[in-house]
This record gives sequence, structure tokens and C-alpha cells, in this order.
Amino acid sequence: MLKSPLGRLRVIAIVEGISFLALLGIAMPLKYVYDMPEAVKIVGWIHGILWVLYLLAVRDVANSRQWPRKRVAAAFVASVLPAGPFVMEPSLRREQAAIDEK
Repeated sequence: MLKSPLGRLRVIAIVEGISFLALLGIAMPLKYVYDMPEAVKIVGWIHGILWVLYLLAVRDVANSRQWPRKRVAAAFVASVLPAGPFVMEPSLRREQAAIDEK
């Protein structure tokens, strides 16, 4: 799965999506309810790094698969929505399956 740009994007998207949910659902409540700002600092850094890797992976796939700008924009929008990467995953999986069939 990690051998192709699309496979790498799929993995990074899922991990980035999990980190975003952890930031919003775990770290933020710890900061604001239990006065533990360290949680946001740590999870926020991890999420930030994964987000940049996600954007780089989108750029890599967009170049290698010649994605139209609309698809690249949709991938970017998915990155800023809490469940966006999970919503995008089925279409990435179908595209990967079509590649694998050839």
C-alpha cells in the first residue's frame, strides 16, 4: 500500500484524520475542562506535522495521477473537516482498485 503515491495518501489521510479527531475530542477538552494545555501542545504538533504530510501526499498524487483542480480542492477541504479524510477514503480506495486491476 505504501509503494504508490495513492496508497501513501490513503494511509496518511487516515492517520491525519485520527489525529484531528484526537485533537478536537481529547486534547481540547483536556485543555479547557481540566486545565491541561500540554495535551493540545503535543497532539497539536503531531496533527500539524501529519497535516503537512497529507498536503504533500495530495500534491504527489495530484501530479502523478493528473487530478483536476476540483479534486485537489476537495482533498484540501477534506483536510480541514473533522471527518473529511474518512469521507474521502472510499473514492481513494476505488481509484486504487482501478489502478490495481490494470
